[in-house]
Amino acid sequence: MAQSIRRGQVVDTVFHTALWTCGGLVLVILGTMIALLAYDGWPALREFGFGFYTSAVWNPVTEKFGALSMLYGTLVTSIIAVVIAVPVSFGIAFFLTEVCPQVVRKPIGVTIQLLAAVPSIIYGMWGALIVAPLIAVYIQAPLSAALSWIPFVGAVFEGPPQQFSVFTAGLIMALMILPFITAMFVETLESVPQMLAESAYGVGATTWEVFRNVRIPYGRTAMVGAGMLGLGRALGETMAVTFVIGNANRISSSIFAPGSSIASVIASEFGEAEQGSLKLHSLLQLGFSLFIISFIVLAISRWLVRSRLD
Repeated sequence: MAQSIRRGQVVDTVFHTALWTCGGLVLVILGTMIALLAYDGWPALREFGFGFYTSAVWNPVTEKFGALSMLYGTLVTSIIAVVIAVPVSFGIAFFLTEVCPQVVRKPIGVTIQLLAAVPSIIYGMWGALIVAPLIAVYIQAPLSAALSWIPFVGAVFEGPPQQFSVFTAGLIMALMILPFITAMFVETLESVPQMLAESAYGVGATTWEVFRNVRIPYGRTAMVGAGMLGLGRALGETMAVTFVIGNANRISSSIFAPGSSIASVIASEFGEAEQGSLKLHSLLQLGFSLFIISFIVLAISRWLVRSRLD
């Protein structure tokens, strides 16, 4: 009997040790990643100082490297993606929770979830071959012709038709984060007490009034958090963006001009960078910057979602 108890204690000790090891391993991996990026990216920051983030010059020949154009492209494509994905996701979520017949709700929900399983490189190829030409002909050309004469606003849509652009990258990213944001919105809308919605319907409120006066106010904070979670996912998207953004290291006021993002530049140029070169250190500093930006965005978004759920 005593031997059986001791054996159980040993097994329990080993089990707890294994659990602590697994938990600690996550922290070790994360810490190692941060240390690697910070240490190997430091030579670039030491060489260029804060000018690394204020210069748009990226010239491996003269060894002049600046991250401004990549930061700009990353920010603009991510904002475009969120601006497109959030309203569409909210419409889909409200349709599924409030309007959709039960018999077709599950098939539509499964279809949306399947979009999340499509590899990003497939989105990239589809965007480059199908979406980009359509945008150049049916979206950019009409918008440029109709709005280019308006001061300030016209500069956002001006330029000759371009298949690969910041807008194309943002649109593809929107499709990629759409299932994720939709799932968050569905969860938020389903958390609204049914009694509130039924009471509103009981006093004669329409579906739109319930949507505007009950659903949105109750879940507003969580919805903002879901949108920021989508922004966090969009910030680091790589392969699909690399296919369609144009990979031009420059800053343009037009969303239909080619551009670059931090992730696309790293994916395109990391293999060509020589070990110990200033270019490699600059790419690693870009990666460290992307890590910090993504961490801050995701931390804020999770705080918003959790504060609402609590």
